[in-house]
Amino acid sequence: MKTARLGPEERVQALASMAERELDVLVVGAGVVGAGTALDAVTRGLSTGLVEARDWASGTSSRSSKLIHGGLRYLEMLDFALVREALKERGLLLERLAPHLVKPVPFLYPLQHKGWERLYAGSGVALYDAMSVSSGHGRGLPTHRHLSRRHALRVAPCLRKDALVGALQYYDAQMDDARFVETLVRTAASYGAQVASRSRVVGFLREGERVVGARVQDVEAGGEYEIRAKQIVNATGVWTDDTQALIGERGQFHVRASKGIHLVVPKDRIHSTTGLILRTEKSVLFVIPWGRHWIVGTTDTDWDLDKAHPAASSADIDYLLEHVNSVLAVPLTRDDVQGVYAGLRPLLAGESDATSKLSREHTVAHPVPGLVVVAGGKYTTYRVMAKDAVDAAVHGLDQRVADCVTEDVPLVGAEGYTALWNARARIAARTGLHVVRVEHLLNRFGSLTEEVLALIADDPSLGEPLTGADDYLRAEVVYAASHEGARHLDDVLTRRTRISIETFDRGVRSARECAGLMASVLGWDEGQIDKEVAHYKKRVEAERESQRQPDDLTADAARLGAPDIVPL
Repeated sequence: MKTARLGPEERVQALASMAERELDVLVVGAGVVGAGTALDAVTRGLSTGLVEARDWASGTSSRSSKLIHGGLRYLEMLDFALVREALKERGLLLERLAPHLVKPVPFLYPLQHKGWERLYAGSGVALYDAMSVSSGHGRGLPTHRHLSRRHALRVAPCLRKDALVGALQYYDAQMDDARFVETLVRTAASYGAQVASRSRVVGFLREGERVVGARVQDVEAGGEYEIRAKQIVNATGVWTDDTQALIGERGQFHVRASKGIHLVVPKDRIHSTTGLILRTEKSVLFVIPWGRHWIVGTTDTDWDLDKAHPAASSADIDYLLEHVNSVLAVPLTRDDVQGVYAGLRPLLAGESDATSKLSREHTVAHPVPGLVVVAGGKYTTYRVMAKDAVDAAVHGLDQRVADCVTEDVPLVGAEGYTALWNARARIAARTGLHVVRVEHLLNRFGSLTEEVLALIADDPSLGEPLTGADDYLRAEVVYAASHEGARHLDDVLTRRTRISIETFDRGVRSARECAGLMASVLGWDEGQIDKEVAHYKKRVEAERESQRQPDDLTADAARLGAPDIVPL
C-alpha cells in the first residue's frame, strides 16, 4: 500500500477529481466519525470523497479527554451493551489497528468509605475487566488491583491522606485525538479516497426528493465545485442540525452540544505515577498523564453559543480546580495552568435537560433519499458508527457491496511499528538523534517515522528542536505541511503538535519559526508569514481573555474577538 501525502498539490487534485465524476459516497465532516466513515467506505471498494470545512479534527475530535475507554461509569447506568462495544474497540485499537497511537494508561480510584464502597466499586471494575477479556481483545492490559491507603499514597503521593481510605487501580487507554484523526484520513487516502480540508459544503444538489451531490466551496483558493455522489453521509457532529438545514428538511433527531473543558498542568505539579479518576456531584473528573504534563477534566454543561470556538470561562476553570484540589495535598492554582481547551460533545437530544444524562449512544438515519446522517456516540466507538453509516448508505446503492473490513485494516504507521520500536536504539545511533527523540517520533508516526527521518537526512537542521517547544523537532512542522494536510500555523501548533496547550506562552514563542518552516512547503511570502503569526497571537490573546470572563456569554464574546485565519 502506498502511503498518501496530503500536501497542497494533493488537496487541489482531490477537489478536481471529486468534481470530475460521480462518487459512490461523499462524506461531509472530517472528525473521527467522518474520517472513519471514509475509511470504511473506501475499503469496501466504493469510490469515496471526504470534505471538511476547516482542518481535520478541528472541532470536537481534537478537544476530547484523549481517552480510548470502555466508559466505566456507564456500567453504573447498566448500559452493558455500550461498555462491551467500547471495550472491544479499545482492544482492537491497542492490539491491531493503532498500537503506535493508542497506549495503556493506569487510573487510581480513591475510596472514601470503608467496606461497602470497596465491594461496590470493586465489583464494577472486576466486571469491566471481565467484559474486556470476553471481548477477545482485552488481554494486553493489566487487570485491576485493590490498594490499601498506604499503598495508594505510595503510588500517588499527591493525594491528601484524609481523601481516601483505600483505592482501586485499573487500566484504560489514551491517544492524541487530533493525530489519530489525521492518521485515519491518511489511511483512507492511501486506499484511494479523495480528501480535501478547507472545503465547505454550502448547499446540496437535488433531483426531486433525492440528494445527488453537494456544492463545495474551496475556502482557500475560492471557487465552488459541484460534487455528485450516489450517497452523502452527514458526519458533522455538533453541526449536524446546521448541515441538515441546508436541504430544507427537518431532521429526524437533534444534536445538542455539551461543553467540556480541560486544564493542562506541568508534570511536577502533581506527584503521582498513575492517573486519577474522581467522583463529582455531576459526573467524574480525570487527571490524565500526558507526556510531561497532566490533563485535568472535564466539565459537562449545555452550550448554545459559537460552535467553532467554544470558550472556557473563569467559572469553568474554578470548577475543575476546586474539585481536583479537594483531594490534592498541594493544591493547584491558576498559575499552574499551562493550557486550557474546550470542546463540544455531540449528544442526541433526549428528554432529560441535564447534558450528563443525554445519550452517548449513536444513531443513523436516512431523512431523504441520497442522504445518511450519523450522530451521537463516543470517540472510542467511531469505527462502529462508521460501519453503521456506510451500511445505511449501501442500502441506497443499486449494487452489491462488500461487508465492513475495518476491523482488520491497521492505520498507516501501525505496520512494522513494533519492529522499529525494538530497533529504536539502532535508529538513534544511525541518525544521531537521542533515543528519547526516536521514541517520541515512533509514538506519533509509527513506521512513517522513516519519512520524517528522511527530511532530517536531507536537511540536518530539521533534526533540531523547535524554539520554545523542545519536545518537538523542526522536521515535524515541515512534515505536517508536506504530508499531513496542515494549511495554516494554527493547524500545526494546535493539532499536528499540541504546543498550544503544552507551553505557558501557548506557542507564541514558537510561532514565527514554525511559520517559516511551513512557508517552504506552502509557498508563503513574508507577508503571509506575518499574517499567520499575527492571527495566531490574536487567537491566543482572545482565548486568554475569554478565560478571565465570569460566564459563558462573556467568554464567548471575548473568544470571538479573534476571527479565523483569512484564506491565502
